[in-house]
Amino acid sequence: MNDQQWHELQERLTQAHAALLSQLADDLDRTTDLRLPLPHVAEASPADNASQRALHSAVHEAATLTARRLDLVRHALARFDDASYGLCESCGEPTGYSRLAACPEARCCIQCQTRLERGRR
Repeated sequence: MNDQQWHELQERLTQAHAALLSQLADDLDRTTDLRLPLPHVAEASPADNASQRALHSAVHEAATLTARRLDLVRHALARFDDASYGLCESCGEPTGYSRLAACPEARCCIQCQTRLERGRR
């Protein structure tokens, strides 16, 4: 990977980090809003309560997924600091620019990732 590619990937990850932080803040704001009682309703119906719980669950799940992705991006950015970014965490070989261009937070080369995914089945 050349210097331009290195810096391009670092910039993409930095932008993703900022976007994910913003998304997580929005998700947490929505979660807080959902805990407030419904306006202008003396007593919510069971259907309203069920809808509210489903919506709360969906927002919570979205926030959880955003937080996980944020952890991956932070990990990738930290690897720039110790110059290990772009090396597979499993075999130590270069991950390859095409893999990182598709998924800048990738921790493993395509061969090791495929092996990991097959092992999960």
